[in-house]
Amino acid sequence: MLNVDINQAKQNFPELIEKIVSHGEVIITKNGQPIVKMVPLTKAKKERKLGTAKGLIKMADDFDQPIEDFKDYM
Repeated sequence: MLNVDINQAKQNFPELIEKIVSHGEVIITKNGQPIVKMVPLTKAKKERKLGTAKGLIKMADDFDQPIEDFKDYM
């Protein structure tokens, strides 16, 4: 976490933005006291598309038949 004085932040705003992007978050201080936390925005999640796993999952024809080992529990 990076701490930057408010006066430095005002003078070097473009550089401050680059620090936020590279370091993750920056705390702006005034008289040594934190007043603002600036964080980068997260990337938007990709929209899901139906059918992208088609053909990747295979089920046996008898997947819903009782299992011999569990007959005592039924």
